[in-house]
Amino acid sequence: MIAIVMLALLGFALGLALGVASKRFKVESDPLVEEVSALLPGTNCGQCGFAGCPTAAEKLVKGEASVDFCPPGGKALAEALAEKLGVDFDASGMADGPPKLARINEALCIGCVKCFRECPTDAIVGAPKQIHAVMWNACTGCGKCVDVCPTMCLEMFVPETGLAQWRWPKPVESVAKAA
Repeated sequence: MIAIVMLALLGFALGLALGVASKRFKVESDPLVEEVSALLPGTNCGQCGFAGCPTAAEKLVKGEASVDFCPPGGKALAEALAEKLGVDFDASGMADGPPKLARINEALCIGCVKCFRECPTDAIVGAPKQIHAVMWNACTGCGKCVDVCPTMCLEMFVPETGLAQWRWPKPVESVAKAA
């Protein structure tokens, strides 16, 4: 019984110490960086040249990156970031195509797992020397897997919009505020 009481007291004391430490040593972060980070895809794919989306958000807020730095985000993200940061940005030069996803040609796949290791969102599943598959709901269309595939069995394609893939578009901000 003494051991149970001692463990309970120890747990309470350590929990209290952690609670006090979290309040006392809290690191204040810039709320704008958090808002910008929330707009980014969050896949940490590295296509922008930064270590991840949080680092990219910090660089963007500091003015060390352009608002069109995120390839998976495309034109819509660049416009949203420009509006959030109050930056003038002309998106007319950006291509605004439909999102692309990765697809594996099973006849060419040798199961080398190079694509599996490169995928930042773990959208490719499979085992060594087995055919791989892409989970389309997890694929961000970064294209990193296509670059490392030695047999060229991966390709980027525009998925057909059917009833299973169709999503209701988000409401326009002015309509959402009026409601």
